[in-house]
Amino acid sequence: MPRTITVGLDGSPESRAAAEWAAREATLRGLPVKLVQVWEPVPEPMAQAPLLGAETHQHWTDRVPRESAEGLRLRHPGAEVTTEQLTGRPAEALVNAAKDAEMLVLGSRGLGGIGGFLVGSVGLAVVAHTERPVVLVRAGEQAVDEHEMDPAGIPSAATAFRPVVLGLDIVSPNETLVGFAFEAAARRSVPLRVVHAWNPPPSYAYGMALEPAVGREMAKSDAVVLSEVLRPWRRKYPDVEVVQQSDYGSPSLLLIDASREASLVVVGRRVRRSALGAHIGTVTHAVLHHSTAPVAVVAHD
Repeated sequence: MPRTITVGLDGSPESRAAAEWAAREATLRGLPVKLVQVWEPVPEPMAQAPLLGAETHQHWTDRVPRESAEGLRLRHPGAEVTTEQLTGRPAEALVNAAKDAEMLVLGSRGLGGIGGFLVGSVGLAVVAHTERPVVLVRAGEQAVDEHEMDPAGIPSAATAFRPVVLGLDIVSPNETLVGFAFEAAARRSVPLRVVHAWNPPPSYAYGMALEPAVGREMAKSDAVVLSEVLRPWRRKYPDVEVVQQSDYGSPSLLLIDASREASLVVVGRRVRRSALGAHIGTVTHAVLHHSTAPVAVVAHD
């Protein structure tokens, strides 16, 4: 059974932007798109209310996905678009839907009607529990936003893609995460900007100034390690230009800054199978909230 680019659809501007992004990504990958709409049952007394009656139910479970699919087919000729309607709690249903998908694409709000800062509560829950890559797309995201300006300084989807940005921890680099980023850059024929942030030893954490010479040596050491980590990937993807960035500072702030010139930001999430439950991680959480580009969260062991 071929994998799909699966989209969580609820009719919101965020989910419509996610569907458009998914259609573009599906074209790059040669995969079908599946629009998944989750209907969460309401208590019987509420279901009898005029605004939540049969007509409203049919609108959300039939008209929204149908019209969205028709629109995608018109705007993306040749795209294979299907729809699926599920019943249950949105987060649980979407996590289950992601199991057979190449990736799951969500809007940066919506999907349950409770807006977070930029990532809704359902989106965060899905990211924390899904072991397939999840891409978060903010409302208003357009194809031109992922491309360079044309020579006249006008946004255009006909120009080259902007670089792909990867946030990488050189202490424990994961092959699944790095491979996803290189593949994304290769499909877009763009450079891969690998961002690594380093911090001084704990002895410098309490107001002690970091001597310039020490800082330079630490930066040089980390840059060497980063180069070694990326060496086999450069050989595997010789056509992908790799731009390394190893700086002192906050990883999340560096990635958020890099997102302004990116077509896609790729970050990881370590899968934790413990009684403490799922965990997103502080850097990934911050990037999800503040990135100006779509964010791909790649789960890994």
